[in-house]
Formats: sequence, structure tokens, C-alpha cells
Amino acid sequence: MAKTPAARRAVLLLHGEERFLVDERARATLEDWRRELVSDFGQDTLEGQGLTPARLEDAVLQAPFLDPYRIVYARMAQPARSEALAAALKEIPPTTRVLITIAGRLSAAGKLAKAVIAAGGTVEEMQPLKGRALSEWAAKRAVDHGLTPAIAAQVVRVTPPDLSIVDSELKKLAAYKASGSTLTPEAIGELLAGGREDEIFKLTDNLLPRPTAEALKIARGLTRGGLQPTSVAYRMARHVALVLQVRARQDRGESLSQVQERMSEHRFVLQKAYDAAKDADTERLEAALRAIRDYEWEVKSGQVDAELGLEVLLTRL
Repeated sequence: MAKTPAARRAVLLLHGEERFLVDERARATLEDWRRELVSDFGQDTLEGQGLTPARLEDAVLQAPFLDPYRIVYARMAQPARSEALAAALKEIPPTTRVLITIAGRLSAAGKLAKAVIAAGGTVEEMQPLKGRALSEWAAKRAVDHGLTPAIAAQVVRVTPPDLSIVDSELKKLAAYKASGSTLTPEAIGELLAGGREDEIFKLTDNLLPRPTAEALKIARGLTRGGLQPTSVAYRMARHVALVLQVRARQDRGESLSQVQERMSEHRFVLQKAYDAAKDADTERLEAALRAIRDYEWEVKSGQVDAELGLEVLLTRL
């Protein structure tokens, strides 16, 4: 018997490296599914961490109480342990709708993806947006927030290609506009994460050759002041990468004035990097970049809390 369109929407598996899109798609799906619920008993949310096939199967097989159907939401299961959940989807009553989100990417040939398809469901992978796709997404997001595509383009230019950061910056600008203030180019530059140079300079001044206690204090202040932890890590990585470049030029015998003439960064920024590079070890700089890269991956894949992970990162550099 052919599956009906409604049946194909009854089971949805969301996974991929772009956690923001997974969360957003999950919210929209739940909002749509909840419209016909009449009680608080209609949705059963299960945390993916430690979720067993038996627990998921029990939730799936339960009959609705007051509602026309039940929603079972398994939230952010770890990729390595999620394949076992396939066993819970062998039998899904027509009165149950299942949403499963994964904190990372799954193989299309894996057991869980196959089980969802076999149940008449849908599997969607959310990939990171880059280049034109990122610009178009940001432009649409800006319009949704009452801003212009031109503002979105400016945000994309100065922030990491992380959708949660881009969206956070757009929301900040929208709130500023809603307060009655004028969004001039100068105001935008000050409001965006990239405009907080004084605090960023203080952080990078205390970052090498090893992070000081002051670096941790400044990082906490930045995140508690509204800057995304991953954005702080991005700025740290930019600084470390710049110091690594300058160190290579120092090793070739270039003076500060030569470095400032031959590199495009601001002369003051290059002077800071030149001073830091004198006492820096190339291997430690490269190790620091790898550690920051690993931190960003762990945050995106849902393995660590962004703010707590940033503090741990600073102790490892």
C-alpha cells in the first residue's frame, strides 16, 4: 500500500553539521504539529543524551490520551549512539508523530536513516552554508528582522560563517533599530561583534605565549556581554594565525616596518602581532589553531557547551 503524504510527514529525522538549521527546522516542525493538540500530554520530549531504544520505543507505542495524536521528540542524540535507535522504529502507530534530531551528521546508509525511510518518514541533512548560499540566507533573515539585505551583507563580511552568530548580530541590530535609533554605518560597525576591538585587543594581549588569568576574565566579559563564544574563538584564531604569519616573516629577517608595508592589516594590529611573535613558538601557535578548530567543531556537533568549552579551550592553549 502506498504511503499517504501525511504518513510521510509522520517521522522526520534531522541531522547535519549545521546545528542552527537543525534546531530551526525542528522548531518549525513542532510548531506545525502542535496546532491540533488540545492538552499538555500530547508531546513527549526525550533528551538524546543517554536515550535507549527501549525508552524511545515505549514513547512511540503509547496511545494518545486527550489528543488526536502524540508527538515524540528525541532531541539531539549523539551520532555515534543514534544508530541503535533504529530498533525503536519498527512499529509506529498512525497516532504517533516522531521527530528525531542528531547532534552531527549521519550516513545515509546508516541503520537509523534507513529505519526512518522504511517507516515512511523523511531524512533531512543540514549542511553549512557558504558563499552565495550564506549571503542569500542572511539577506532573507535580515528582511525577516526588519533590516535590509545591505545590512546583512555587512554582517556577513565581519562575522564568522556561523548561522547562529550571523542571526544573533542581525537580532542585535534589529533591537537597536526598534529602540528608535538610526542604523548608520558607523553605528552598525560599533554594534557588530567585529567592532569590539578594544576588548578583543585586551584579550589577544593576554593570549600569548600562554593565556593569562586576565584572558579568561576578558573572555567571560565578552560572552556575558552578548558576544557568542564561537565568535570570541574566531577572533582568537585570527590573531593566532596573524602572529604565525608575522613570525614566519621575522624568521626571514623582515623588520616591523617591512611587515607593515607588505601586509594589509592595520599597522597597529601588525605591531601588536609583531611584538607577540617575538616570544612565540611556531609549534605552539599551530597547536593553538588546531585546538580552536576542534572547539568549534565540538560546539557545532553538540558535544560541548559553547561558553564552558571556551573556558576549557583557554586553559589548553
